[in-house]
Amino acid sequence: MDWEQLKAQCMACRSCDLCTTRNNVVFEAGNREAKLMFVGEGPGEQEDRRGIPFVGAAGQFLDEMLSIIDVDRKRCYIANIVKCRPPQNRDPLETEQDACWPFLEAQIQLVQPKILVCLGRIAAQRLIRPDYRITRDHGRWEQQNGVWMTAFYHPSALLRDASKRPDTFSDLLSLREKLKELDI
Repeated sequence: MDWEQLKAQCMACRSCDLCTTRNNVVFEAGNREAKLMFVGEGPGEQEDRRGIPFVGAAGQFLDEMLSIIDVDRKRCYIANIVKCRPPQNRDPLETEQDACWPFLEAQIQLVQPKILVCLGRIAAQRLIRPDYRITRDHGRWEQQNGVWMTAFYHPSALLRDASKRPDTFSDLLSLREKLKELDI
């Protein structure tokens, strides 16, 4: 499957009830050739309006975070576990995650990242391991199928709780070192 086929299938998806409340399918942002990929849990209100991941307050904060280590959206690819906004920004249900999983799996296969950073608990539990605890495991590196993976606190969580920001700063520095190590 190529990018255009994948995007067309995703845009036409009606595999779960989220399709009934969405304004837009939120497929991707960034560079499809990037070796650094970020995966969040799902779109928020602004993302649903614009059809682009991480464009609201959390997205602006993500951009600020990445600027600390000289990374911008041209150097990374951004997607979400679910492509449609869950009502009231609730956590996506497992059935919703399952419905979108083939799209994300194909995105990962097409991008072929060397580094994949999960943004938040839900992405980490889906992509790294089901027992992942963001408060305990954030910033730890694991390799799966040749891809280095870690998780950061979700930017929206950092906006709500500034006490987690020093940990995230350390995680960002660790990401910068991994980028250098892998020559990305």
